[in-house]
Amino acid sequence: MLMLLLLASSALEWPQFRGPNSSGLSPDTNLPSDFGPEKNVIWKTALPPGHSSPVLTRDRIFLTAVDGPKLVTISLDRATGKILWRREAPRPRVQKMHEANSAAAPSAATDGSNVYVFFGDFGLLSYGPDGNERWRIPLGPFNNPMGFGASPVLAGGLLLMICDSETDSFFLAVDKDSGAVRWRVERPEVTRGFSTPVLYQPERGGLQALVTGAYRLTAYDLKKGEPVWWLGGLTWQIKTTPVIDREHVYIQGWAGGADTGQQEEIIPYDSALKVWDSNRDGRLAKDEVLDQKIVKAWNDNDLDTDGHMGARDWNLYRSKRSVQNGLNAFRLGGRGDMTEKSRLWRYTKSLPNVPSPLLYQGVLYMLKEGGILTTLDPASGNVIKQARLEGALGQYFASPVAADGKVFTLSEEGKLTVLKAAGDWEILSVNDLADGSHSTPAIAAGRIYVRTHSALHCFGKSR
Repeated sequence: MLMLLLLASSALEWPQFRGPNSSGLSPDTNLPSDFGPEKNVIWKTALPPGHSSPVLTRDRIFLTAVDGPKLVTISLDRATGKILWRREAPRPRVQKMHEANSAAAPSAATDGSNVYVFFGDFGLLSYGPDGNERWRIPLGPFNNPMGFGASPVLAGGLLLMICDSETDSFFLAVDKDSGAVRWRVERPEVTRGFSTPVLYQPERGGLQALVTGAYRLTAYDLKKGEPVWWLGGLTWQIKTTPVIDREHVYIQGWAGGADTGQQEEIIPYDSALKVWDSNRDGRLAKDEVLDQKIVKAWNDNDLDTDGHMGARDWNLYRSKRSVQNGLNAFRLGGRGDMTEKSRLWRYTKSLPNVPSPLLYQGVLYMLKEGGILTTLDPASGNVIKQARLEGALGQYFASPVAADGKVFTLSEEGKLTVLKAAGDWEILSVNDLADGSHSTPAIAAGRIYVRTHSALHCFGKSR
């Protein structure tokens, strides 16, 4: 019911990363299948680079970018693509990140008038429709060697932001109008993560935020920020955002070293101390540990970077080596640990690294590097079809989106593929935009908005 309401209210808008509730779905129709630098272009506007996706109000577009050393928020007119304003955020530090990431990776969120943005190098800011700063909340610095990817989300009067790192992870809710902190929940049980929260309305009780992080999904009550129920058995690093229907949640995660058959049983911390803690100081130094596999990955597992592996470091290392990658299906809701009660199925092959799954017209879609597209039956997890997107076999960072009986995928090389939506899907077209992209497209009112590395494009049928 929540998703139906969100889709209905957002028919002309795309208010956050991946649209209504991060679903990647639009009720829109009359979208073209053919795109290109000279084909079905309504307008094109040059922009500084960034990985964030465009978000839409009825008349505005908001996105973030990195212009040289500057972190900027940009507002454009939706009808013409004209830049209406740009505002620079403070940048007190330069966050370490993976070379494939961007300091402007998290997408903005909008309530239809105001815009809310997050930069890992500063924190949260809100601007009014005319670019006036409404409030700011400095956050960090953060201990996330990959940089950030999760985007802010609006839930009624709250703005939600998940900040998962190797240490000091937390989930934050602030008043969207004043910026006052309503609650903050520490998350010591998780490490770095990049998944944007989604909202779930149970039949009884208040609205909940589903937060997917390392090893588990946690459902938080939004009134107090308290965990209500959770699901374990997830992999150690999740970049994707889950999708839900009325009764189920589908969580896909892939992380290095956690494919089927790569699991290891690591001895408990007390046993490791007995074997290697030669100076008996209750922690492990690198020169004490004789296992070269552990020594080689030392920097990845010394989470607090103090030069030692303490109990938390070791216990999370044990978890990291035991988990398995997969696309997991669970029933929604409950109290406490619902992992075993709610698990429906797990699929462990051909898993994407970054693109989130898509649930559209009763079919689950997964898009993996190399252009491998898999469709599954969401009830059973059985594969319906798996094949490559011929003509678009490159890397993928953008997540698939859908509308008008079509699925749209965008590769890093800028190949925009349009599929006839079905379990036994068909390629309708492969469109070369002549510019690469890490950004997920937005759809509204007969238009598809595609950000490439150098520009924002608005495509649609000529009227």
